[in-house]
Amino acid sequence: MHVSDLVTPVLTVHEAALAHNESTVFAWAERQGVLLAPHGKTTMAPALWQRLLDAGAWGISVATPWQAEVAVEAGVSTVLIANSVTDGTAARHLGDLLAADRDLRILCWADSLDTVGILADALEGADRPLDVLVELGGRGGRTGARSVDEGERIAQAILAAPGLRLAGVTGYEGPFGPDREDASVAAVDAYLSTLVELHRRLAYPPDVRPVLSAGGSAFPDRAAAVLAPQRGDADIVLRSGAFQIHDDGFYSRMSPFGPLTSTEPLRSAMHAWSRVVSQPEHGLALLDAGRRDVPFDLDLPVPQSVTGRITALNDQHAFLDLADGAGVAVGDVVRLGLSHPCTAFDKWRVVAVIDDPDAADPRVIGAVATCF
Repeated sequence: MHVSDLVTPVLTVHEAALAHNESTVFAWAERQGVLLAPHGKTTMAPALWQRLLDAGAWGISVATPWQAEVAVEAGVSTVLIANSVTDGTAARHLGDLLAADRDLRILCWADSLDTVGILADALEGADRPLDVLVELGGRGGRTGARSVDEGERIAQAILAAPGLRLAGVTGYEGPFGPDREDASVAAVDAYLSTLVELHRRLAYPPDVRPVLSAGGSAFPDRAAAVLAPQRGDADIVLRSGAFQIHDDGFYSRMSPFGPLTSTEPLRSAMHAWSRVVSQPEHGLALLDAGRRDVPFDLDLPVPQSVTGRITALNDQHAFLDLADGAGVAVGDVVRLGLSHPCTAFDKWRVVAVIDDPDAADPRVIGAVATCF
């Protein structure tokens, strides 16, 4: 089977790019002395998660309790919920999962005393305690306690709750650095240093090796640089998830992999293939991929097999403004580069795996299912 046998629009992943990205980042992490729990929400594809686990991932991160359940059902033994769980029913279900599998570890976050109270009420009398990390944020950030002192108070509340176990400190540095300019990198480093400060202040239970975690996909290098010196008494866990797929947009601009990390650059493993359905005006082509098919939250798709630019998306159409001298015919298929894998995979139940996107007609060599 080839891409030409698939009905457009279609999303594909490139096997060789996946393998390159995985080997590049895991080798880098080993050199830095950090562990990886890549964010599974990026693809919600258990087959792709398994590749990460096979490559040596410490665990898989998820964003919600239902995603954690998908991970457990897929056989993931260490699941990090990179969020506060404030639904008591969901928290009780996490307790049930822990009780049913002694080898399972689930960790979640808390950034307030209210969150600790919800978790403690839900897990009172639980067979096994739920591991909870204190989430530290900062002014202008997203979630997270707004000061180290507040983080300490949250930690004390976790320690006092019988159904909970204080397991570390965590946060997300992405909001503090919109780009790779020096000022942004300095702001990210300053924020990450507050995670270290909180970690050093805390006294953990004697049976816990704490987790110190950060690292979106834009600043994993800074997370490693600031946090890795603590690896003697903590597991340094980075949650970068987009690296496996990478992209031709936001992460191609933001990712440090390449000269900044003395590695090979990452490669985009995802492409969309969209057919020309209309040419109503000179220089304008309408494609059959729209907002329901391709990501658009950070950047619009980029045509790669013809010169031009996508200027707008409707639900099921892309407007392709052709460059002078460029031409396509109705029925032609255009390859699109995409930005932000987290909002690409959620539009597809099955994603084809191909051997070479640059081939005249790439061969389909497999498929992965998503669980959105």
